[in-house]
Amino acid sequence: MRDLMKYTDGDLRIENNDVVIGDSDNQQREDLLVVEKGSVKQFPDAGVGVYKFLESENGSDLLREIGLQFTADGMDVKAIDVKDNQIYVDAPYQ
Repeated sequence: MRDLMKYTDGDLRIENNDVVIGDSDNQQREDLLVVEKGSVKQFPDAGVGVYKFLESENGSDLLREIGLQFTADGMDVKAIDVKDNQIYVDAPYQ
């Protein structure tokens, strides 16, 4: 997907006095991971809310929620893994 690009702090990326447009697949994945359900008015069921899983003993709940949300957003989820506090996802958009 192509969309407006953002910096990691959420501000729009601007170069040469213009917004930057680019491949936003990774940006979309990150947004879905971070946003809590109910935070996006148009899509109240969207979002993993990864921060609520930080103290969870059961990592399978997080993996399941990522799979559900990414599939609902149109991705073909092939693999999801968590290693060394990093989330690795192989889920291209269809």
